[in-house]
Amino acid sequence: MKEFKLWLEFEDVDPGNWDTDNEFANIHVDLPDGRHYGINVWTYKFLATATRMDKKSGENLYGLYQTPPDLFVKELTRECIEKTISDLLQKGNLETLLNSSIISNEK
Repeated sequence: MKEFKLWLEFEDVDPGNWDTDNEFANIHVDLPDGRHYGINVWTYKFLATATRMDKKSGENLYGLYQTPPDLFVKELTRECIEKTISDLLQKGNLETLLNSSIISNEK
């Protein structure tokens, strides 16, 4: 497993007030080699929620399409996201495996 530092929006902003099964959040992944990633993460259930919300609001042609996040996960928990990022890093570089725009030059 490659080492990495993980910041999770749901732990830092209003902790304990997130639906771990049906929500979205931003995360930051920092690698020891200086690469920084900003990743938009949705749960599987949130895709259906986002579509329902768009049908009501008229966004995205009333839910006809969704602009996907960078990553889908089963749940928004540290354990789930740590395992996910660790597995992805074992497979390769996040900017290759996910949307290339996730890599950040900002610190």
